[in-house]
Amino acid sequence: MKITGLRTFMQRVDDRPRLLVAIDTDAGITGWGETYNHGPDKAYPPLLEFLLTQFAGDDPRRISYIHQKLLQQTRFPPGALGLAAIAAIDHALWDISAKALGVPVYQLLGGHVRDRIRVYCGVYTAPETDEAVRQVMALHEEFGFTCFKLSPYRTNLHVGRWGEMCAAAGKWFGEMRARLPSHFELAFDAHARIDEPIKAIQLAEALAPHDPYFFEEPLRPEHMAAWGRLRAQMTVPLATGESLYNRWEFLALLQAGGADIIQPDIAVVGGMTEMKKIADIASAHFVTVAPHNPMGPLATAHNLHFSAACTNFRILEYKVARNAPWAVDQYLPKDGYLDLRPDRPGWGMEIDTDALKVDDYIHWERKVEVKPDGSTAYP
Repeated sequence: MKITGLRTFMQRVDDRPRLLVAIDTDAGITGWGETYNHGPDKAYPPLLEFLLTQFAGDDPRRISYIHQKLLQQTRFPPGALGLAAIAAIDHALWDISAKALGVPVYQLLGGHVRDRIRVYCGVYTAPETDEAVRQVMALHEEFGFTCFKLSPYRTNLHVGRWGEMCAAAGKWFGEMRARLPSHFELAFDAHARIDEPIKAIQLAEALAPHDPYFFEEPLRPEHMAAWGRLRAQMTVPLATGESLYNRWEFLALLQAGGADIIQPDIAVVGGMTEMKKIADIASAHFVTVAPHNPMGPLATAHNLHFSAACTNFRILEYKVARNAPWAVDQYLPKDGYLDLRPDRPGWGMEIDTDALKVDDYIHWERKVEVKPDGSTAYP
């Protein structure tokens, strides 16, 4: 079997852009992958066309060989866009290989160690307790979610006294705990917006009395030693990793004792091939994996197969896709879990290629935040 071509499709899922990648073979088997939308998203098609020159004509079942060749051809570490493109290619190759054998992808990973995948959903837009509770309960009624991720910020973290901000976060968490069923898990994502470790510790202390499921990414990811010191002073589970790119960065984080839970993104780190190595390193450090997944239905399928075969998997982030016409039969939660599809080869879902004929791209970008003194901050 040989690779004969690569196609890209600019699409959207709800209000975010998504780029799908198809790799075709001379056996009539097509594999599918999805890139991470770091931006600029329109840089991906020419980048992917260039990368195709490195593996056109290769046997798509030589996944590790092609993955390694793509990493080596860049000479320097490929960075955000390069790794996202490689991830999409990697996932298309896993899809082809599994379809050629007539099995789900997770069978190629050693088989499933669990029968279904627990998922959680982010609820970030509700400014008031009543609305937040309404959104949480609506998602529970529709999909059975019992785990949710919230934002801890009830006020602008760059305005006013930090102690007041922490107190407001703790008070609000207590109100949510009192209003929601006691068995619900509530995690908090600080979105790497806190500049100083001591402030992250103070916010964690404000949340701790109400038993957060985890406290995610309070700091920027670059300085691993700071994560080790932060973890040593916290009494709540610390989660991070969505902004890390490879096994060596995760190894440095884990050697520093900087996380209880790691959150690699399968579409960021270069795909399933790298994701498996990262999970194995975490397992050796007694750390669980909760994949970062704010993506579309196809990326969710990639994550589901990884999670099915990962022994130290904890929970998967899931973003409800209300408008993705190309995803014919996306994985939808039931009772807060995604079921496996053992009788369906590859990723186990179909792509409507007719729907992809329409370029449904929508522009989206992060806006840098401006502080009261005119300086900038991460959004």
